[in-house]
Amino acid sequence: MICTIDSNSGFCFGVTRAIKTAEEELPKGALCCLGDIVHNGQEVARLEGLGLQTIDNDDLRSLPPHSRVLLRAHGEPPSTYWIAEQRGIEVIDATCPVVKKLQDRIRACYELHKNDEAVPPQIVIYGKRGHAEVIGLQGQTNNTAIVIEREEELDQLDFSRPIYLFSQTTKSVEGFQSLVEAIEARRSLLRNNGITSSREDYSAPFEYHDTICRSVANRVAQLQAFAKAQDLVIFVGGGKSSNAKVLYKNCVEVNPNTIFISTPDELEEKLSTFNFQLSTLKVGICGATSTPLWLMEKVRDQLTDFYQS
Repeated sequence: MICTIDSNSGFCFGVTRAIKTAEEELPKGALCCLGDIVHNGQEVARLEGLGLQTIDNDDLRSLPPHSRVLLRAHGEPPSTYWIAEQRGIEVIDATCPVVKKLQDRIRACYELHKNDEAVPPQIVIYGKRGHAEVIGLQGQTNNTAIVIEREEELDQLDFSRPIYLFSQTTKSVEGFQSLVEAIEARRSLLRNNGITSSREDYSAPFEYHDTICRSVANRVAQLQAFAKAQDLVIFVGGGKSSNAKVLYKNCVEVNPNTIFISTPDELEEKLSTFNFQLSTLKVGICGATSTPLWLMEKVRDQLTDFYQS
């Protein structure tokens, strides 16, 4: 058996930075994190073992003054900072710089156009409704932004009004481009049917901003190349991770012999569904942007134990 861990898998820069920040701050005193620091239960448990306490928004409102709260890489809406300030809470901001830049761009767009009463603008976010990052992005617009997950939801938009489209940083480039093309097609159809102004007089702009993090987007091609080269792929990801679910599907597209596990304990049961002799296989282990390297290494060690037994 040849067992290889994908060198491109594991934490993205933003998650690595947030976890490093937590590890540096924990020795200084009690530290809370607003929401799971990463969508991986094993890494959350490791950090909780070091003293990190995971809280929710209700907990935030009841923390005593001078408490210390870490904001994870996903980012937070302005209301979170306001609550912390009102309660005298120290904020340790580990928002991913890529997400922070996107928040600033959306807020600037909102501030520029929010008083355009004649043609009220629509700020649209291509993303997963309810995702932590998307909640933070919506907050930059006083929660007026429209979240679109797929083309079928475009009926929410008024195509005679300005549209300013942004993307959650972890969405696919292909999905974003398809959405842009679908919006353009809708606008063209309205113009051709005479429902809106002619092309020459058409004043409602459509601006789109590709705000997808390329370090995450590029992983699809890298991951699929890795998966294709294996006889069996073991994908390690957290059950709460949207990124893990997407990347797992990307693996299955090119290699149906792919299994999904969250912990090494699940390995034996999942392997039993494949009628393979491990000794003859090239096995690849990979994971999501929220999967720690140490967890993939534990899976490798568990797999080696099975092979040797």
